[in-house]
Amino acid sequence: MNLFTHPRTIMDEARTAKLKQAAGLDGNGDGDGSVQVHLETEMDAGKAKVFAIYGKGGIGKSTTSSNLSVAFSMLGKRVLQIGCDPKHDSTFTLTKSLIPTVIDVLEGVDFHPEELRTEDFVFEGFNGVQCVEAGGPPAGTGCGGYVVGQTVKLLKEHHLLEDTDVVIFDVLGDVVCGGFASPLQHAERAVVVAANDFDSIFAMNRIVAAIKAKSKNYDVRLGGVIANRSRETDQIDRYNEAIGLKRLAHIVDSDAVRRSRLKKCTLFEMGDDPEIVSIQQEYMKLAEQLWAGTEELSANPMKDREIFDFLGFE
Repeated sequence: MNLFTHPRTIMDEARTAKLKQAAGLDGNGDGDGSVQVHLETEMDAGKAKVFAIYGKGGIGKSTTSSNLSVAFSMLGKRVLQIGCDPKHDSTFTLTKSLIPTVIDVLEGVDFHPEELRTEDFVFEGFNGVQCVEAGGPPAGTGCGGYVVGQTVKLLKEHHLLEDTDVVIFDVLGDVVCGGFASPLQHAERAVVVAANDFDSIFAMNRIVAAIKAKSKNYDVRLGGVIANRSRETDQIDRYNEAIGLKRLAHIVDSDAVRRSRLKKCTLFEMGDDPEIVSIQQEYMKLAEQLWAGTEELSANPMKDREIFDFLGFE
């Protein structure tokens, strides 16, 4: 042991090692990078439609995921939302609380998953949406992909996927982490959330490249783009046309969204103001479109320097 290693660091590393072992990932891990991360657990969701929601950090993936989950539930579907970010804040507008994470409850039973009950890590949210927060290892001590893998393993062992129509993975924004890549092994469609600005479109281009690489080995395909927090969509549409993507929905920039987060509720609980109703209707149309099935998009992302020159106004 290095004499200068802090005791907390040693404890965190041991905790991560236990998590990896519980997930069946105590081998070489994901040394080939996030796009090539390999997990032993494959999710057999039966007839469930599985979607992974991507986008740069702070673009509104959790808000989008939660309201989309409610929209699916309004269609009479049984919905399971899985938050994949260590911040574990994907589902709080559904449950009105920060629910315990999978890694929290595993630590509580000394990483013996056979001791867990379903109600220990699955919580019911608004309109019956089932909510799970994967959580993550302490910062700098491990890969979020391990936690997502163990979460899927628990869901299978407790037969939760057999009673689900729609599964939504709300994925963290970091394209280089295994926690980013692992949901792609389980999803049917990957959907990207982006605003009509340089930063989110630049990030979307890298996300598209990662998804395309993963689709060589897995069934996941690009489903399209949700324009979010934007009055216009001209830059998103221009980019989509250039590489072969499609806009599925446009969620306008509205203060009602900010207020819904502060109220810890979904937009479907915000009353009947015409602006709010309009956004609710857009989510309902998106859910109907995704349930009906979207075409497989074969997009060709740009090189970083190419998209840098492409974006913007003349």
